[in-house]
Amino acid sequence: MRPELRKDLDVQDFLSYYWLKEELQVFCRENGMSAAGSKMEITDRIAAFLQTGEIHKPAKKKKAPTKEVLSELNLDTVITENHRCSQTVRAFFKSVIPKFHFSTYIQHYFKENAGKTYRDVVHAWYEEEERKKDPSYKKQLGSQFEYNQFTRDYFADPKNKGSNREEGIKAWNVLKKLPGSNKYRG
Repeated sequence: MRPELRKDLDVQDFLSYYWLKEELQVFCRENGMSAAGSKMEITDRIAAFLQTGEIHKPAKKKKAPTKEVLSELNLDTVITENHRCSQTVRAFFKSVIPKFHFSTYIQHYFKENAGKTYRDVVHAWYEEEERKKDPSYKKQLGSQFEYNQFTRDYFADPKNKGSNREEGIKAWNVLKKLPGSNKYRG
């Protein structure tokens, strides 16, 4: 059974179980820690706290370029190491691709392709749209979407043919209380 999240919990026990982001945020607030950031950032902060007793502040993000720079976006704009998928960047791409949105695929494309241009992003977007037309295509899920990946894998397993949503949720609720990976195990 999953242990209670307390400040005397062993760090390995903490890392072995699934926690909702809200649970992690409550723990942070109760222990004088920042509850800001992604689930993974909060998890890392709590793990450091459980291991050392030290409270780490969230890493400061590099400031976005000024508005003057962002207003000059064009297809030749180069993707930088610290690129941010901001509302301004979204607006620029929507002006070029009306149905544009930041998919997991496109966000990874930005992270992994510093030095390429926004023109390359447009090509990558349309290539992904073509791949989506294949009936066997599955959208890439971010690592933070453990539940979504579990349910996708659960319903893809022939043993679960005919299972309904409630049965999938029940299987997830059992698994997330166990130590170890939250991946579907069949």
